[in-house]
Amino acid sequence: MTAPLPYGKQTIGPEEHALVREVLESDWLTQGPRLGQFEQSLRDYCQVRHAFAVTNGTDALLLACRVAGLGPGDRFITTPNTFAATANAAVMCGAEPVFVDIAPDTLNIDPNLVEKALAADPSIKVILPVHFAGHVCPMDRLADLASQYDAIIIEDACHAIGGQWLDRENRWHKVGSCARSTLTCFSFHPVKCMTTGEGGAITTNDDQIAERLTRLRSHGITKNPALLEKNDGGWYYEMHDLGINARLTDLQAAIGLAQIKHLNEWQQRRLALVNQYDAELAGLAQVNPQARPASEDRHCYHLMVIRTSRRRELYDFLHDQGILVQVHYSPLHLQPYYRRKFATGPGLCPEAEKYYSEALSLPLFPSMSDEDQKRTVAAVRTFHLQGV
Repeated sequence: MTAPLPYGKQTIGPEEHALVREVLESDWLTQGPRLGQFEQSLRDYCQVRHAFAVTNGTDALLLACRVAGLGPGDRFITTPNTFAATANAAVMCGAEPVFVDIAPDTLNIDPNLVEKALAADPSIKVILPVHFAGHVCPMDRLADLASQYDAIIIEDACHAIGGQWLDRENRWHKVGSCARSTLTCFSFHPVKCMTTGEGGAITTNDDQIAERLTRLRSHGITKNPALLEKNDGGWYYEMHDLGINARLTDLQAAIGLAQIKHLNEWQQRRLALVNQYDAELAGLAQVNPQARPASEDRHCYHLMVIRTSRRRELYDFLHDQGILVQVHYSPLHLQPYYRRKFATGPGLCPEAEKYYSEALSLPLFPSMSDEDQKRTVAAVRTFHLQGV
């Protein structure tokens, strides 16, 4: 019997095993030398001044919203086409969401609608764009709007580590470099572009924000002599902020150190699979993939998303064949909590709502074989061409 084919899957090799064994045999299991090495590798890879590895992508977003100053009475812009954590993180700071609809081709937040939202409410403090499926948002345009309306950009790049984007001056930027943002957040969940088991990271080029993040991810506590109000001895610390325990362990950091070395080759494999999907499915009028960049494509795709008018039937058909496709995402503004708390509902973001009714994520991961991709494509084509 053919093994089930998941929509996403981690790649773990002998180097991860070896590095984890080293940590298990060391004196450090929680926050030790591997964490610092992993954070340096993130700084080097993303070409950014500061990187903080944390417990998961949700905590990365929560801490980023905290250091951005979001609080009760503030409002922020984000997309409805995202996982709950994106908006939840800001709402947990006391802020109110302004859901802005997506562009139907990229499935990312529509910058024209962002501009309308900012013009209608210049008090909006934060723009929280999501690089959905790994497709980078139009960062030049969003940065222009943030500057014009005095807003802060926090990139939700939980889908997008390993990618690059081209600015209007034909310069390439790594996702996470914060070239057009104040902060960038990553997730290292197993189905993402790289993993630490659970885990996440925050990057920034702002020294003051970095100093505060150091405290916030560790209960708001500091031992920095320059910040202490007094000093009773080498053991002494003070709590200056209300923080959380968001520290990544050395065990997880060891996995990350091995993973990040392969990120470029995995990005290339993901892109090759996406391009092959696009080519193989191009003749099916009923199937529409997410748009690709007009210029050279250097995105790192976390998801292979298509739209189809018979989504439920195709989902069931593929699952019956052991091809475990998934749906990303149910529009966040339609979730019961947001409807009750903020009086959102159907019709607020019609493009996101229409997309959800057609959305399907096909299997995509670096270790996926060409044969498994052919099996998936053949099943999709059979469904549509034979009128299953």
